[in-house]
Amino acid sequence: MPIFHSTVLFLLRPLGVMLLILPLLGGCASVPDGGDPRDPLEPFNRAIYRFNDAADRHVIKPVAEGYRDHVPQPIRTGVSNFFGNLQDVIILLNDLLQLKFEQGASDLARIIVNTTLGVAGLFDVATHLDLPKHDEDFGQTLGYWGVPPGPYLVLPFLGPSNVRDTMGLGGDVYAHPLFQGLVTDEAVSWGAVGLRYIDLRAQLLGATRVIDEAALDPYAFVRDAYLQRRRNLVYDGNPPPDPHDDFIPDDNADADLELELQLEQQHPAPR
Repeated sequence: MPIFHSTVLFLLRPLGVMLLILPLLGGCASVPDGGDPRDPLEPFNRAIYRFNDAADRHVIKPVAEGYRDHVPQPIRTGVSNFFGNLQDVIILLNDLLQLKFEQGASDLARIIVNTTLGVAGLFDVATHLDLPKHDEDFGQTLGYWGVPPGPYLVLPFLGPSNVRDTMGLGGDVYAHPLFQGLVTDEAVSWGAVGLRYIDLRAQLLGATRVIDEAALDPYAFVRDAYLQRRRNLVYDGNPPPDPHDDFIPDDNADADLELELQLEQQHPAPR
């Protein structure tokens, strides 16, 4: 089986199973008194969160810290730029799907400049030429066309999401250049996936510190920060009032803001 089909099917199969069982979980779930109505699957999500947290603390975070501490900064920057250039292809596709043609022209120019002058994306020349990086994905595209987010959902290893973004993740994986024949050797392909995962985790080590220092429930903190940030991205930084804001504890506001600012530094919102 070709690498594209085997890899995509491997990644999408658990998502498909999860989407099939969501209606059953939703039918059995009820929002506890005082609970967040965006998270009717909270017991299920907390179990996955605990699993992810244990895997991160004992395996993923130490590997990411080793990567940060022992790989020189110029190499890490080149790795981030290379994968960021590939991600710009997904961003461009979603620009077009959201009818953002001016932004799409900027992102197309960004891909051309970084692929050529930036040596296959290893150097981010485009940013210095006033071609800023944007942040679009299929989850945002679904939101742009009116698909509601659905219940909050924690995915194994991948972390916070919702039903809409989980569906969008399938589109992101399917359309990614890495799975469209860019790499034909399966071992190299999976190695690239692992490197990208560790590179992203290393970039977010500072955000982990914010979460670890949060005084309140880390699970609720991550959930609220994620949902606020995704809502902000879907509405391009100008979301309408959220009727669920009353469910976000005021004590989390400062920590949420700090985490969102750190995430924004890694994944800038559209401008």
